[in-house]
Amino acid sequence: MSVDSLTAPYVMAEYRFSKKMAELKPSAIREIFKSLGQPGSIAFSAGNPAPESFPAEFISRAAADILANQPVLALQYSITEGYMPLREAVAARLRERFATGKDGDMVLIVSGGQQGIELTAKVMCDEGDTVIAEEPSFIGALNAFRSLGLNIAGVPMEDDGMNIEALERELKSNPRAKIIYTIPTFHNPCGITTTLGKRRAVYELARRYGAIIIEDNPYGELRFSGDEVPTIKSLDTEGIVVYCGSFSKILSPGMRVGFVCAPEQIAQKIVVAKQVEDVHTNIFFQLIAHKFMTEFDIDGHIENIRKLYKHKCGLMLDAMASELPGDFKWTKPEGGLFVWCTLPERLDVNKFVKDAAAEKVFVVPGDAFRCDLSKTINAVRLNYSTPSEEEIERGIEILGQIAKNKK
Repeated sequence: MSVDSLTAPYVMAEYRFSKKMAELKPSAIREIFKSLGQPGSIAFSAGNPAPESFPAEFISRAAADILANQPVLALQYSITEGYMPLREAVAARLRERFATGKDGDMVLIVSGGQQGIELTAKVMCDEGDTVIAEEPSFIGALNAFRSLGLNIAGVPMEDDGMNIEALERELKSNPRAKIIYTIPTFHNPCGITTTLGKRRAVYELARRYGAIIIEDNPYGELRFSGDEVPTIKSLDTEGIVVYCGSFSKILSPGMRVGFVCAPEQIAQKIVVAKQVEDVHTNIFFQLIAHKFMTEFDIDGHIENIRKLYKHKCGLMLDAMASELPGDFKWTKPEGGLFVWCTLPERLDVNKFVKDAAAEKVFVVPGDAFRCDLSKTINAVRLNYSTPSEEEIERGIEILGQIAKNKK
């Protein structure tokens, strides 16, 4: 074989992708990320924690200590369920902080909270089954469900959580509805929190119609105002709630360490499915996460993040009130990372997003979060944790100018 034949371009074959993947599109958020390297870019599009929230110095010390004293444990294969001391620490914090988890539950360590969502759907659903989700909802979960060949039925979101009457209609009309997927605390993308009354109603409907609830709670530690609301998992008396959490928002998203708290029978099936996917979550980062929970002032650290996000969120909301026209509407979160901004009918969301990008201000269109791909959601998601204070003020000013047709 000649060198030229090795470097010549392919005569491209016609690939026949699986039915489950053929229609799946890249995440709009991940695609936007590719544009963020431009000088002067303002990233309202990310879901990233604030860079200043990373305990980098502690992580450096912890990593050095682990490699000096536990090198084999850190660098060898490990068990699928996760590092037992970390599992125990997570279980204890869930009980103490959120009154979540019972004797019949099992905590597993997964590669980010999204893997917990995907694995739960994989072990509970057959292709063609239905997942009922809030409309709009987290794109990572929606694409995970689509990749498994599941149907997604969307339930409209209201100011205090999903529409309960619409949820029951979907449960009645979808006999193959196996899962209700919800982000009840600081919802992504809406930023709202579901009330306790609606949490109880969702749980009761799941119980009545034989569905499992996936409660996705990556932002639960990040409340900076308002009163705590019990998790749905804390209300679980019949073993029908799978709770997914993560270290991504309080430690590091790059480590990809999350956890699942689920009834033991479900958890054991998740272990089998995880063995197929990645054998086990990165054990070195599990060890760092364990030190973070047991040797670091985790509560003080989280309190500092809350103060930071309260300030940044307030800055964004004040700027929006000052710069955006009166026909714009937006949520006022009590925690988490996001503000959901609904555009007036006079504006087209895709043109608005494109015009903003031309000014190097990046936002995520509402269509990225839709369950029903035939619908348009005339809204954008704005993130306040990643940009600097100056970027928040300048970025909202630019969005206001675009909304007023001044750019």
